[in-house]
Amino acid sequence: MASAIVPDLQRSSSSARALTWRVVLGTACLAVVAWILQPVQLSRSVGILAAATASQPAEEHHSVEPGGDDQMEVATNVPGHDGEGHSSGHKDPVAQVLLAISLILLFAKIFGDVFERIGLPAVLGELSVGILLGNLALITNSDAFEFFKPHLDDPHAMTGNVLDMLSRIGVVLLLFEVGLESRVKEMASVGVSSLLVAVIGVIAPMALGFGVGYLLVSEDASQWQVPAFLGATLCATSVGITARVLKDIGKSKTRESSIILGAAVLDDVLGLVVLAVVSGVIQEGDNFEVMSLFRIVGLSLAFLATALVLGALQLPRMLFKAASFLRGHGLLVTTALMICFLFSWAANHLAGLATIIGAFAAGLILEGAHYQEVGEKWKNRSLEEAIAPLTALLVPIFFVETGIAVDLSMFSGAATWKLAIGLTFVAIIGKLICAWGVREPGVNRQAVGLGMIPRGEVGLIFAGVGRELKTPDGHAVVDDATFSAIVVMVMITTMITPPLLKWSLSKPVDDSATM
Repeated sequence: MASAIVPDLQRSSSSARALTWRVVLGTACLAVVAWILQPVQLSRSVGILAAATASQPAEEHHSVEPGGDDQMEVATNVPGHDGEGHSSGHKDPVAQVLLAISLILLFAKIFGDVFERIGLPAVLGELSVGILLGNLALITNSDAFEFFKPHLDDPHAMTGNVLDMLSRIGVVLLLFEVGLESRVKEMASVGVSSLLVAVIGVIAPMALGFGVGYLLVSEDASQWQVPAFLGATLCATSVGITARVLKDIGKSKTRESSIILGAAVLDDVLGLVVLAVVSGVIQEGDNFEVMSLFRIVGLSLAFLATALVLGALQLPRMLFKAASFLRGHGLLVTTALMICFLFSWAANHLAGLATIIGAFAAGLILEGAHYQEVGEKWKNRSLEEAIAPLTALLVPIFFVETGIAVDLSMFSGAATWKLAIGLTFVAIIGKLICAWGVREPGVNRQAVGLGMIPRGEVGLIFAGVGRELKTPDGHAVVDDATFSAIVVMVMITTMITPPLLKWSLSKPVDDSATM
């Protein structure tokens, strides 16, 4: 009977894949047709506006004072501005947003699939398509995708601004998901080797990153903000990418895997604390004092400790218990998102930390027992699976928008190339150094060091936070050139890890020879 089931499963699997690609191709055709027709409709609208303007009396044109309210009204009624189409009943401003989301998801999934087929993480495909879309004007002189870019100071750039907001929510959900996959008990029992690897893996890259930033970015000793943030960006390790590689090669149950994953999770926690501290110190500016450093560190640790205490007091269980008495659909996801968003708000507005720290803390204290044991309704449900549709929608938007923010014109000079190469070099060396924290004999230290190299989504999140920070003179801590260099570093460290880790773990272990 089992032999009869296997062909059925294979046929159903192949038919499902065929159906999936039919849907993808159908969506691609519709999206491309909509994109092609859009400029045609816009040109017709512009022609109609020009004819209407030409038919108006000349006196009416001269009566409008420059900068006056009438001129503002005429300007806002030009087709292509987001407010006109909706008021006239012919265009809905959300239509262009929906088109942009469709194209982003389509390109992200296709490029992600291509990269996975060649053994690389899908995130690299999503980043690559973002870089391509964001620099299409530079490559082909076509501004067809310029409306993807956010301009927060321009209220008419609605599509790009909405995509930016969606990507920010996506990164909050991404950190919430990382927190859900982490367990406080597991972090407390990682062992001495994982703890030492994590601590060294934060200190070494941060010191090396600061040195590279100081040599290549700072013009004098007073400009320490950018080097400090570059050092913080190099701290964390992408747990998801390393875990995926270990699972694919069948090494997820080895001792090396346990040390790598335990240290990577601790790296995330320590990296978020470092991010909070460095961001707070930079925001202090000229008012920075030693006591300010202690205050920022204490505030960061106090927030995480408060979150853990609330988790120990079973606050999530009480909220899920209350929600279980309500009728309706989606209450599990709604309750979880409420906890995530409230923690994110509290981290930002009450503790002055980044929203992603609150999201990670919320995910950290949520466990399956909090909702699976409150009633029969969610007994066999998984919160990670429940929020998967949301992350499948919003997280690719974050990665594509991050790629769109990369300005390839910054690489026309040698300075950005030097910074990208320098950051990549110390990012690799800093994590290889941390392998010396392994205290157990018979463990492949080289594999441990290589497994800690990828920065992946965590490095991109840190870079995004840096774009929002300002130095005392009002400049962004991470400008376009620095951001582009960081993305190159993230892509290279993420790209080289899978093949190197597979190669290292395939070798016989010789403790005296490794590292």
